[in-house]
Amino acid sequence: MRIASVVLILWLIAGAIAAGQRNYYTRPVENCNQVATIAVTILAGPLNYLGMNPKIACQTPQPSK
Repeated sequence: MRIASVVLILWLIAGAIAAGQRNYYTRPVENCNQVATIAVTILAGPLNYLGMNPKIACQTPQPSK
């Protein structure tokens, strides 16, 4: 179980580093697309270095008129 925990932590750290290299942390978050893209990049981990560049498009519900 320890090995799996270490691998998971290293996986997420690699994803966080990849998001940082793509400058996702330097800009203010303006919409759900950016939040989702950052999260998916972190979850993708080392796959980012194999050419994966995940992007997510989402729409937030608009208030009723």
